[in-house]
Amino acid sequence: MKTSSTFLLASALALGVGCQSNKPASVATTAPEAVATPAPTLDSIPMYPVTKKVNHTDTYHGTQVPDPYRWLEADTAQDVAEWVKAQNKVTFEYLEKIPFRDQIKDRLTKLWNYPKYGAPFKEGDYYYFYKNDGLQNQAVLYRMKGLDGTPELFLDPNKLSTDGTTSLGSLAFSKDAKYAVYTTSTGGSDWRDAYVLDVATGKKLTDELHWIKFSGTSWHKDGFFYSRYAEPKQGSKMANKNEYHQVYYHKVGTPQSQDQLIWEAKQHPLRLLFAGTTEDEKYLILTASEGTSNNSLYVKDLSKASNPIVPLVETFDKEYGVVENIGDKLIVLTNQDAPKYKLIEIDLSRPQKTNWKTLVPETDNVLNSASLVGGKLVLNYMKDAATLVRVHDTNGKWMHDVKLPTLGTASGFNGKKGDKTVFYTFTSFTYPSAIYKYDVASNTSTLYKKAEIDVNMDAYETKQVFYPSKDGTKIPMFITHKKGLQLNGDNPTYLYAYGGFNASMTPYFSVSNMLWLENGGVLAIANIRGGGEYGEAWHKSGMTPNKQNVFDDFIAAAEHLIAQKYTSSQKLAIAGGSNGGLLIGAVVNQRPELFKVALPAVGVMDMLRFHKFTIGWAWVPEYGSSDDAAQFQNLMAFSPIHNIKDGVNYPATLVTTADHDDRVVPAHSFKYIATLQEKGAGFNPYLIRVDVKAGHGAGKSTTAQIAEASDVWSFVYENMGVNPYQK
Repeated sequence: MKTSSTFLLASALALGVGCQSNKPASVATTAPEAVATPAPTLDSIPMYPVTKKVNHTDTYHGTQVPDPYRWLEADTAQDVAEWVKAQNKVTFEYLEKIPFRDQIKDRLTKLWNYPKYGAPFKEGDYYYFYKNDGLQNQAVLYRMKGLDGTPELFLDPNKLSTDGTTSLGSLAFSKDAKYAVYTTSTGGSDWRDAYVLDVATGKKLTDELHWIKFSGTSWHKDGFFYSRYAEPKQGSKMANKNEYHQVYYHKVGTPQSQDQLIWEAKQHPLRLLFAGTTEDEKYLILTASEGTSNNSLYVKDLSKASNPIVPLVETFDKEYGVVENIGDKLIVLTNQDAPKYKLIEIDLSRPQKTNWKTLVPETDNVLNSASLVGGKLVLNYMKDAATLVRVHDTNGKWMHDVKLPTLGTASGFNGKKGDKTVFYTFTSFTYPSAIYKYDVASNTSTLYKKAEIDVNMDAYETKQVFYPSKDGTKIPMFITHKKGLQLNGDNPTYLYAYGGFNASMTPYFSVSNMLWLENGGVLAIANIRGGGEYGEAWHKSGMTPNKQNVFDDFIAAAEHLIAQKYTSSQKLAIAGGSNGGLLIGAVVNQRPELFKVALPAVGVMDMLRFHKFTIGWAWVPEYGSSDDAAQFQNLMAFSPIHNIKDGVNYPATLVTTADHDDRVVPAHSFKYIATLQEKGAGFNPYLIRVDVKAGHGAGKSTTAQIAEASDVWSFVYENMGVNPYQK
């Protein structure tokens, strides 16, 4: 379809970068007893800023819960700004004393400095592609006539701000390729502004749209559909609860005030509404959701303006994503009666469920996505968290698989129905993103562009292991390190996971991680429950009330790495972002002695109030809500802020967040670190690093990425007692 798919839009509402057991797990309600440690001295830990406490208590179903740092939720208040400034001062003074910090930054800068390309895509007479020369803050959009043509600049987001903090969001071309609409984000915010370009000249037109959020743009004739909220009237646009999503149609050359309201849900303020058009622009596909997964499905025949919006599915218990249409038939990716997903066909002349036809049935592998190109259906599956690509005809018959270079992640295969060739990218932990040109008819792939980076990739190896969790469930984990690694229990190890929202941790290449690997570190990525690696059952076994499974899986991953002599508790760093930040906060509370360093990034740390801010209400199906008595008890058992105990020696902790994060508001991290600094014992530092003019992560400038990675790795090495440059 001519917009982001339903699944991609839904994942944008999840926390990051969205677990399995069929019965509620027992939840740890207390942290282990504190290990006796000497009293901290001013020479061994930083002098934290004094964080004032207020006398505030909430009552949940008869239980009183103090919230002494509630004032830190007021993100625009002057006293909060001063507190952030004071915390950053302490943090950066600590980091600046690390003797090898500059060496790490210099090496990361060198590693980062290589050309990075996006896969080409064809619009009109041109192929378009993104390219970053190496250290540009944002990738630049180029175009060329033919694949051998001379590239010319089309759109450079680096010119949209002086510091590289304005990034491109979505991009969509009209059917005749006369116009292109693009959206931008300022400072990493989820809010988007939209502008229109004349494709022939590359000049920006007068069109300017604001207050767009959680939306793609989908063309129809000389305008496009998009979703937005009303302009915030009061308070903070970064923290206010988002309500009353609406779908509009904008005609090129007119002001936004004249945009036509297409669809709304007045009786459902917390419903999310998305719109997309089929390639032929015959149908408008509308979906609504009440969380980050599952949606209803509607269709409108655009051949006549008077045609009604017709419901195909009005419930919210399954997922339905339209791939494309073939005439009056829709090809739909769904998990209805298929937890690992299947393809169905809906004939719009008789759209009742009883007439739906299965095109490609569910298999043992999870069907992630599908595209209709060159008259074929290209299906992207996940097998044990790695990619498998299969090609079917439009009747659903399997034809062949696409041969991939190695164990890794392939993405792309996007194009138009008539395209004979398409492009895809392939990557793995030690395989920088490479672009392949795929000939649909002959099922052949040709290397189109390969990244050239200053690392000998042959020096490393990746293996996949399966370890038992607490309840015996086998959990997959990727482990990457230098060949010939000695299993002596003393290797610095970095363990990462996410564990939620049906999001899968598949192999990926990271420049930052290469610094860790080249200095002898072990990289471990655990595919814990709550993700989508094995379909909806795997996801649900890590949702409320089974969230403890997620934490058990991660703790078991750490214990496996230690038992197999990869590392020890004194050389183990753990990390996660967003929902993964919640993961880190929870496991640190439950097993503080198991880890040396904890890196919770942009985490959901206050599980009693997350649904009060921006889009947090959409996570209630995943987590539960403190408004429900039973769910309150479950949330209270693992909420990171509420389970920090007095006198416990917690791991060295560096919390990272950003002032423009309107997905997981920074108040979560503020309240968490204030509590940890108040209660934590021992000689480990408990610090927070607050980025300015940055958000939840998307669109972060190269400069900011290198700076943050340098500080994180410096903190990890320092607290493990390892100098990577002292041989």
